[in-house]
Amino acid sequence: MPEDAKVDAEAEPLTDEAILQRFLRTKNQPTGSQTLGFRIVAVSQSEKSVEVEFEAKAELLLNPMKQIQGGYLCAMLDECMSVACMVASGMTHVAPTAEMKTTFFRPGQPGKIRGVGRVVRWGSRVAFTEGELTDPEGRVLAKATGTAIPTPFTSYKAK
Repeated sequence: MPEDAKVDAEAEPLTDEAILQRFLRTKNQPTGSQTLGFRIVAVSQSEKSVEVEFEAKAELLLNPMKQIQGGYLCAMLDECMSVACMVASGMTHVAPTAEMKTTFFRPGQPGKIRGVGRVVRWGSRVAFTEGELTDPEGRVLAKATGTAIPTPFTSYKAK
């Protein structure tokens, strides 16, 4: 979560471009995001969605078969869906994942992986999310659905 993502609830709503620039300018990208090679590409508050890119590093993320280990693909999907929640809230909430189901379609390879995260339904107590990862040829690697708990930035306390 970008440090400067904390927004006063009475502030002017942010534009999609302003949100995108906040992510691109952050100097405090979480280490998990760094490990995954996370970079945000596009945001849409009206569609409650984000497009992201991951740079899957062979020296960090591979299993014995020289494919991206499935747990890292799950982490990428979780990142897509969580960031979509932040965007859907206008950058006023985080949304810790309560549960997530993942389906794997094909192995991921080192290099670029495209991710899309969407909020299907945003409620005051629960958000329902979807995520999808594709390889550079556009083939689906994995999909996930999740349930998250919207939590205002002001209430969120990392432990």
